[in-house]
Amino acid sequence: MRYVDLGLSDYKEAYRVQREIWEQVVGGTSGNTLIITEHKSVITIGRAGSRDNIFKTEGIEVLNIDRGGDVTYHGPGQLIAYPIFRLENEARDIHGFLKFLEETGIDFLSKYGVEAEARPGLRGIWVKDEKIGSIGIGVKKWVTYHGMAININPDLKYFSFIKPCGISGVKITSLEALLKEKVGIEDAKLKFRESFKEVSLLAEAVHKRQ
Repeated sequence: MRYVDLGLSDYKEAYRVQREIWEQVVGGTSGNTLIITEHKSVITIGRAGSRDNIFKTEGIEVLNIDRGGDVTYHGPGQLIAYPIFRLENEARDIHGFLKFLEETGIDFLSKYGVEAEARPGLRGIWVKDEKIGSIGIGVKKWVTYHGMAININPDLKYFSFIKPCGISGVKITSLEALLKEKVGIEDAKLKFRESFKEVSLLAEAVHKRQ
């Protein structure tokens, strides 16, 4: 697996990189690639989304994009992961891939002593009744793009500008808010890579036994 760290990126530029790598994976000139980044402040609307779920923007750019899901906010302090992965053979299961991303987020948070979970019918990563991670992907020619976002230490006020993921009354939290201590984004990137690899290996082992 190739790893690309874009640092703090503009959303449109990061999307351009995604599409470029997606074309390489589809064409066979690159293997599976995990892109990690933080975004400058932006509000995105997925294929199932509506501008009615945006209450205000205060100058933040709003983009309609081709991932699944509804409205979300991205900004500094949020770990963004875009796996550009070819789904082959038994892995050609989109819902299974979404579950894999949830399990990766849950494993990642466990490294900080946080017990998280997936909730039936509500895609994402939750800590009790608060949402800490969102997931929305695209898949073309059986190669994934877009991915997931986990709140490490973003300014949570911006989530009040929207109805996150179109869910009324949802509370948004962050790793830093839960731990009540500073959490560095670079440390989070390292731990996330570890979790991604560990959950990937576990999934491969399960497929081999079936």
